[in-house]
Amino acid sequence: MNKWQIIEPDQNAVQALYAGSNISKLCAEVLAARNIRSIEDAAKLLNCGGLSDPFIIRDMQLAADIINEAIDSGKPMCVYGDYDCDGVMATVILYSYLSELGADVIFYIPEREEGYGMNESAVRQLAEDGIQLIITVDNGITAIKEAELIYELGMQLVITDHHQPLEELPRAEAIVDPHRSDCPSPYKKYCGAGLALLLTAALDGGDYTMTLEQFGELAAIATVADVVELSGENRFLVSRGIQYLANTERAGLLALMEKSGVLGKKLTSTTLAFSLAPRINAAGRFGSPVQAVRLMLSEDSEEAAQLAQELENCNHARKQEEENIILEVQKQIESDPAMLSQRVLVFAGKEWHHGVIGIAAARLQERFGKPVFMITIEENGARGSARSFGEFSVFECLDACRGHLVKYGGHPGAGGFSLEKESIPAFMAAVQKYAGENHKEMPVLTSRADKLLLPEDLTLENIGGLSVLEPFGAGNPSPVFALCHAVLKELVPLSGGAHTKMRLIYGTMAIEALLFRTAPADVELKPEDMCDLLVSAGVSTFNGRNSISLIIQDYRRSGVKQAKYFAAYSAYEQFTRGEELSKAYYAAIAPKREELAAVYKSIPETGIAIDALFIRMQHIDMNYCKLRIALDVFRELGLVSIDMFHSNVKRLPVNGKVNLEDSVLLSSIRQKGAV
Repeated sequence: MNKWQIIEPDQNAVQALYAGSNISKLCAEVLAARNIRSIEDAAKLLNCGGLSDPFIIRDMQLAADIINEAIDSGKPMCVYGDYDCDGVMATVILYSYLSELGADVIFYIPEREEGYGMNESAVRQLAEDGIQLIITVDNGITAIKEAELIYELGMQLVITDHHQPLEELPRAEAIVDPHRSDCPSPYKKYCGAGLALLLTAALDGGDYTMTLEQFGELAAIATVADVVELSGENRFLVSRGIQYLANTERAGLLALMEKSGVLGKKLTSTTLAFSLAPRINAAGRFGSPVQAVRLMLSEDSEEAAQLAQELENCNHARKQEEENIILEVQKQIESDPAMLSQRVLVFAGKEWHHGVIGIAAARLQERFGKPVFMITIEENGARGSARSFGEFSVFECLDACRGHLVKYGGHPGAGGFSLEKESIPAFMAAVQKYAGENHKEMPVLTSRADKLLLPEDLTLENIGGLSVLEPFGAGNPSPVFALCHAVLKELVPLSGGAHTKMRLIYGTMAIEALLFRTAPADVELKPEDMCDLLVSAGVSTFNGRNSISLIIQDYRRSGVKQAKYFAAYSAYEQFTRGEELSKAYYAAIAPKREELAAVYKSIPETGIAIDALFIRMQHIDMNYCKLRIALDVFRELGLVSIDMFHSNVKRLPVNGKVNLEDSVLLSSIRQKGAV
């Protein structure tokens, strides 16, 4: 169960926004919930009429002059990119532009096995191939040693990057990075492809007309894929890019959209994030990023269709490997359920695909609501990827555990690291030690709602008015609303039972909401239950008629006291980790015989989600910790099986009488709580 935070927008701010503009009342409430308090603040977030002068960025003029001189003199050049979606698109943008100008240019993107950014082997090979100028896109700002090697080998370097620089900058003819401390650019949140697009405009004297028409859709896909903040100029890039994408003549994009099932449909930032970007990223994970570059450069529809299929195959392989990793983690949890009570979840497995463990970590974090570290054990060592949220910083944790690591880097929400295989147990212990010493209370994964949506708010005008907030993405997520005390009337299977439509009564309104990837039989509600929902809302059109579309993000039965739930959950995990509780606490969590009987009778042989069982037991006012103790007692005595990965409990058939007093666990808790 996730923690919910339902924002109550400041009504003074709502009134100021609503009265001073033509936005809907609901849109004003969403903006106020996000601390937008004035028309001026809203305009800064929502309005951007175009891109700023590219020459404002430090060294942009210098970079353009050097590259234009190289074009004119026929100097052999290489665009050096990166293997993710942003790096691929940045490479395509700059390489295409230079090729069309008749430049002597090639591109190079390292395979994932080579690692991120420039490497010595590639630099030496480019020198042997006669390259005289290397232009980086989406990398290079920290390549101190590689830059020196470039000059030792008689080449020159121009860097364009959007990552944070070190105190020392690499040696280069020009370094275009808005995050340089001496860069006066007012906007600094571009992705690598966004900067590549600005560079092409600079090469054309600063005019964006041609470069946007040619490369706007590529920059838009990269901007969404790289999860940079969709504010200011990035909003313009994505909005304009989606328009170009809808009318694109680029054979590769047409083939990719057809393969992903979005060709001819309405395109949004969500389409870019979940349909197009994953397939481009998959090439760098399970094929070669060159496949994605060739697809974007292709001018032949048959070739493009073949390359799009190759990316589709790579994406399928990525999904399969992801599932394989998750299944291995599930087996580890089944053999050692106590590992789920650790403050930080750390999993290790042999030859897990390095390009997938970060995705798996994100999925496991969402499932278990804890920071997750994933380690793949390889022939010559081990590599890891981590994901976190809230106040637990991945980078600070890795820094505290650096004595066990060969290499590490990252930021609060994510990071990567490498270590010797022999260091894995010590590293795992160090992570838990750091968490225990610095985060006695770990952050709780929280789902945020912009406001409580009342029945009277559910109008086409209100919901349709939210479109002015698009495009949605990092820094500007799609609005989520809470619906409280709706009555479930019917669960309707969709797509052969793969998804569920909920028919509900909300106030006096009959509404429908869709729950994806959950079959009706797996919904932890039954008809006539009163429930609370977190939903996203939009307007859909079918046969020329508009209607409100509600997509369920989370749901629960009404009446959950979440503060007590999470306090009791934390106490149960402390107990499971062997940490001492107060004597009074032991007395409070020791289930009485009649409570044990009530819980046991409520567990069906077909199984039930533990959270659903907890809600069922509220009639006897049982706290969550006591319920989990009861289930552990039953498991000890062979009365139930517990699937910890899916948080499900099932009653087992029993032959003969079972004496609850035989439980060692129950006896020990009672003794610790005895006065």
